[in-house]
Amino acid sequence: MDSYAARINRVIDYIDAHLGEQLELGMLAEIACFSKYHFHRLFAAHTGETLGAFIQRLRLQKAASLLRGDRGLRVTDVALDCGFSGSAAFARSFKERYGMSAMDWRRGGSNPGNSDGKPDERDGKGRESPAAPRVYVSYAAGAPLWRLTMDAKEASVEIRTIGKKRLAYVRHTGPYAGDSALFGRLFGKIYAWAGARGLLGPGTMTLVLFHDDPDTVAQDKLRTSVCVTVPDGQEASGEIGLMDLCAGQYGVGRFTVEPDGYGEAWNWMYGTWLPQSGFVPDDRQCFESYPEPVMADGRCVVEIWIPVKPA
Repeated sequence: MDSYAARINRVIDYIDAHLGEQLELGMLAEIACFSKYHFHRLFAAHTGETLGAFIQRLRLQKAASLLRGDRGLRVTDVALDCGFSGSAAFARSFKERYGMSAMDWRRGGSNPGNSDGKPDERDGKGRESPAAPRVYVSYAAGAPLWRLTMDAKEASVEIRTIGKKRLAYVRHTGPYAGDSALFGRLFGKIYAWAGARGLLGPGTMTLVLFHDDPDTVAQDKLRTSVCVTVPDGQEASGEIGLMDLCAGQYGVGRFTVEPDGYGEAWNWMYGTWLPQSGFVPDDRQCFESYPEPVMADGRCVVEIWIPVKPA
């Protein structure tokens, strides 16, 4: 089985050789031999850039090189050769990246400190790259338990196998990132419904399912379900729906996060734990669960569940 790095590098090589062509998510996921559902997160965790941002950056770098290297090329031809739909889209993207028009660039303009468009000591989102976490693996209990130390924060990952679970849910379609008021309303609705029916107890799981990848689906189309586990045979009512959570193995990372720390925890799971775990993700959905109440200071204990199978 190829390593994670080898699979991602195979995709990068393909992108580099086909920048002028349409680069579809499904095709690139097949080249990497990863599920389309998980490929975007794995790519971003490995490279520090989303797939779309990575492709855009390479296209613009190629265009910048062509503009300087062959002054006889028309800007429109450069745009089309580098995979842009037209000169207008190219002009906007080029100016945003380099701070000037393509013609000014060709005439010798430069963007100090970032002349080739590389993020330069930063990841693809403009943040300083974090120090690599230290990972320790213990087999004392028979099954592997990974312990991660990251910037004075502690986390752990273990493999759990669960049976199929029945979920009652309330669904939101639209943007959700950082909207604590939205999640407060959604949790309030599902708790009120379940509490009135005597369905909340020590064994009840509370979880959030993310049905769509925010890097590939428009913000106003993103689907999110806030759920609680319910007994088989439970009936739905009103806006509360029912669905099944698939049985199987999951890699479960347990983190204590600040209100803005969920994305970082997901990146650690996909970028640090998965590549050295001996597992790969499969096509079941990943989700978050919350085994403890939110702390007074706003921090939360969250478990990130990634469906896995042996590599």
